[in-house]
Amino acid sequence: MNPRFLILGVIFAALWASASAAAKLALPYLEPLVMFQIRFFSAGVLLIFFAQIIRKERLPRGEEWKQIAVFGLLNTTLYLSLFILALREISAGIGSLATSTNTLLISILSTFWLRETIRLRQWIAVFLGLAGVVIACYPLLGDGHATPRGLLLIFLSMLSYSVGTIYYSKVKWKLSRFTINGWQIFLGGIFMLPLTILFHESGRNQWNLTVFFSILWLVVPVSIAAVQLWLYLLKTDTVKASYFLFLCPIFGFIYANWLLDEPLTAYTWGGTALVLGGLYLGNR
Repeated sequence: MNPRFLILGVIFAALWASASAAAKLALPYLEPLVMFQIRFFSAGVLLIFFAQIIRKERLPRGEEWKQIAVFGLLNTTLYLSLFILALREISAGIGSLATSTNTLLISILSTFWLRETIRLRQWIAVFLGLAGVVIACYPLLGDGHATPRGLLLIFLSMLSYSVGTIYYSKVKWKLSRFTINGWQIFLGGIFMLPLTILFHESGRNQWNLTVFFSILWLVVPVSIAAVQLWLYLLKTDTVKASYFLFLCPIFGFIYANWLLDEPLTAYTWGGTALVLGGLYLGNR
């Protein structure tokens, strides 16, 4: 097991999972799509400034613009837009559970698209992780609320993220991760703009310190630091990187307990043990 890969993967999961808690703090005051819009444009501008002005890296050119646009559409626009729209019609528990299915989708897509051979031990790790997340999410599944349209939207959201992951791994990038991430987030925000305008509720948004600090966290640690780590992990090993997505709901429960006083139960700890077992097995 590569200790550096493991440590960076855990840091990624811890940062990525914090997005839910940060968003929940701001949601009473702000429309979800408006929050994402500000997050993407702010993070994109900061990364582009750092890459092109500070590091003096070259701009994308030719085919690279198309590759970044496709990645941004899949990884940012469709994934999060569909996810937010789905949450209007499914329970929070099903939403948390759906996130972990990315690992399974990425593993399946990798066997066909990337021609990767996934060993039996890795498949066992995937299903251990899924079982752990199901157990941890069990108390949240009580209402079981889900419409057929909501389930379709959440599936399309997860599929978009998984396809975006495989697409990124398949492209032979000649640009730095700062340039790729900056432009894919910025373009993803532009592609999301029509939906933000369509679903805008006049007078819904209130601006205060909670909103400011929530968006600041979503921009720097999540959209910049976590995504930079994710892109590194994907280029190192796509399938093994995907195992760390199982940790995201677990970290999410811990943050919810700490910041929002949501309870931690025996299901949480039992599910966590299975997730860690799957993570260890998959990264051996």
